[in-house]
Amino acid sequence: MSQKHQENKADKGFENIEEALTSSERFIEKNQKTILIVLAAIVVIVGGIIAYNYLYKNPRNEKAQAALYKGERYFQNQQDSIALFGNGNDYIGFENIIREFSGTKTADLARAYAGISHSRLGNNEQALDYLNKFNGGDFLITPAVMGAVGDVYMNMGNTEKAISQFNSAARKANDEMLSPIYYNKVGLAYLSAKNFDKAIETFQMIKDRYINSPQGQEADKYIKAAQLQQSGN
Repeated sequence: MSQKHQENKADKGFENIEEALTSSERFIEKNQKTILIVLAAIVVIVGGIIAYNYLYKNPRNEKAQAALYKGERYFQNQQDSIALFGNGNDYIGFENIIREFSGTKTADLARAYAGISHSRLGNNEQALDYLNKFNGGDFLITPAVMGAVGDVYMNMGNTEKAISQFNSAARKANDEMLSPIYYNKVGLAYLSAKNFDKAIETFQMIKDRYINSPQGQEADKYIKAAQLQQSGN
């Protein structure tokens, strides 16, 4: 390729670049107002999100967490009425936390606490209402809530639904320590329903899969109890 040809090719390249730049400049000049409006809108939106997070959402979450912390102490001491409705002084109660801090993760956790507290007080319908509205996501809390729903159904005499919940909780936990706890509840529910075959099957599974757990160590006791009751019928 001759030098002149290369120079002509280079000149055409520069002409194309200049033409592209000129075209871009014309586009910017023609649409400058629209571009500025779009940029301004983006700045406002981003600024609004930052302001919402730092000036509203984060402080709100902190207030909710501070309120929940006090409630957790009452909950752990099984002072369920105070945990739910407050102490009339410096603690507003789980139910008020849920209402006042709606949309926060803390309010969602308060639903779990409120459901279990209502369950311990014998308020089964209220317990189910709160527990079933729990969104969760945490690999420890979510199985616990599912198991708590199972406990409520047992209190209500609905063994079938209770067993379904306990099985779901065990599978969701998928853990050597937690799963046998919920499977043990399944076995006990079958025993209470006098479904001895299923009870024996469940406790045998616990023994086979989770022999090192407390539930695995006690499985033989429940297997024998189921066999004795089965032979006595």
